[in-house]
Amino acid sequence: MTEILKGKPVIDKLNVRLKCECEELKKSGLYPTIAIVRVGENADDITYERSAEKCCCEAGVRVRKFTFGESISQDEFLSCIQRINNDKDIHGALILRPLPQHIDDRTVCRTLSPDKDIDGITEYSMAGVYSDKPVGFAPCTAEACIDMLEHYGIEIAGKRAVVVGRSFVVGKPAAMMLLKRNATVTICHTKTKNLAQICRSADILVVAIGHAKMITSEYLSEGQTIIDIGINVDENGKICGDVDSKSAEGLAHAITPVPGGIGRITTAVLAKHAVEACRRLSCK
Repeated sequence: MTEILKGKPVIDKLNVRLKCECEELKKSGLYPTIAIVRVGENADDITYERSAEKCCCEAGVRVRKFTFGESISQDEFLSCIQRINNDKDIHGALILRPLPQHIDDRTVCRTLSPDKDIDGITEYSMAGVYSDKPVGFAPCTAEACIDMLEHYGIEIAGKRAVVVGRSFVVGKPAAMMLLKRNATVTICHTKTKNLAQICRSADILVVAIGHAKMITSEYLSEGQTIIDIGINVDENGKICGDVDSKSAEGLAHAITPVPGGIGRITTAVLAKHAVEACRRLSCK
């Protein structure tokens, strides 16, 4: 029988730990705080903002919001980021992206201090992931994959992991984090030849390609652990992952559901990073 790896138990356990850590920091006069920066009224951004705020509050992390109209100039926006960098009472920043076209995303990412980059968007954070050094933070979704595997006691060391997806947000950092934990890792994408055969060879299959239900039984083999990161809408208007979950039932050892899997953990990782950023900054 296929085990369903739900995100809620992971979040609940993490929140208990984070609350204790926040209480200890407060005894020293430190209050982990993040800034959520949003431009415009995009519905998806507002939904994610609410989710992040709720998750942070449950973990004991304070939230400060910086909201702007879409007409804000790039200079004004960068000035806000600099204020966040210089504010000792703010320990991390979540910048909701994509930003309007007139604001250069790369310039924004380079302006944000790596010390406060709790969402893993700066080049310094990427360097930290690839060099295995405590610089910045890993992208939250990639780290959520590792947290999920570790919570459910799924062994990583010595296993063959196949990551389908090569983005800087999920695929590449997830592959590096699996490699750090001694998995043998293959990175694939939609242009990979013999993709189905490579996927079948995996003990741990991580899928982040953004194609609804693309991974069917042809790509799967018995006993696999499947981490489905995709969030899509199917032909019936329902949210679904990149993996056809019906094809995996009874075949895979375990699979994350969509919704209710990795996506829920992502915001909890954001809170975890905020607490760690507070701790790091207090030591400087």
